[in-house]
Amino acid sequence: MRVLRSIGIIVGILAGLIVIAVAAIYVVSIIRLNKTYQVNVEQIAIPGDAASIERGRHLATTIGQCNDCHGNNLAGKVFLDAPGIALLSSANLTSGEGGVGRTFSDADWVRALRHGVGPNGKSLLAMPSQNYSALSEQDLGALIAYVKSVPPIDHVPPPSEVRPLGRALFVAGQIDALPAERIDQDAPPQVPPPMGATPEYGHYLVRVGGCADCHGASLSGGPVPGAPDAPPAVNITPSGAISGWSDADFVKAMRTGINPAGHQIAPFMPWKYIGKLTDDELRAIFLYLRTVPARPTGAQ
Repeated sequence: MRVLRSIGIIVGILAGLIVIAVAAIYVVSIIRLNKTYQVNVEQIAIPGDAASIERGRHLATTIGQCNDCHGNNLAGKVFLDAPGIALLSSANLTSGEGGVGRTFSDADWVRALRHGVGPNGKSLLAMPSQNYSALSEQDLGALIAYVKSVPPIDHVPPPSEVRPLGRALFVAGQIDALPAERIDQDAPPQVPPPMGATPEYGHYLVRVGGCADCHGASLSGGPVPGAPDAPPAVNITPSGAISGWSDADFVKAMRTGINPAGHQIAPFMPWKYIGKLTDDELRAIFLYLRTVPARPTGAQ
């Protein structure tokens, strides 16, 4: 009887600790998810000419990868449904019924893209604004102009939800779900280099494209944070997988999804979007990758 009583006490203590831990995870996650941000939204000129809108379309469908989450018509969709972790649904960006384009002002677009913050002051969820914050004023204006030009689509995407395991991973720092937390909200906009096949412009495209999100801050690859089912990202520093490639090899690999060894590049890698960049843009990225410090795979 004493043994059973002791076991019962231990089980009760463990159950109580689990309840406390779960409650703490929910409280911390709710506080972070509902935190509001006061940001200074800069005035961006939104052009209306065809060339600027085409520039915005190019950014959205290539390095920005907007269609990957929002769909080809930008009307939103469920892009992740992981049991126990999260259901992530992208917004309908158009001006159709259920679309944010019906209500967003120019300042709202800038706030979302530059700062990762919605009109309600809360951080957007799983929106890569930490990458788009590097966009030049001209490119940001062009991107907004393009999105505003897309035909309206009536569609109400289901609401996103962070599930229990997702909340635990979020609180543990294993998932970066809130872009507003990752952006230096007081940093002044940076002036990008001129467009061209240069390492400097390649660095700009790598930042906007969020290559570090998968390949790591040092671009040395390894397990992809928050994506346990994804294949490890390759090392794209000079000592890694592309060490023996030429710029022509890189361009061809991004265009076809086949590396110089004849192997298929993992579909998790967004080469289908990157491959739509111009030859000069792809060469710029490759030239930049040749300048980063060589590191062993996974060394950040």
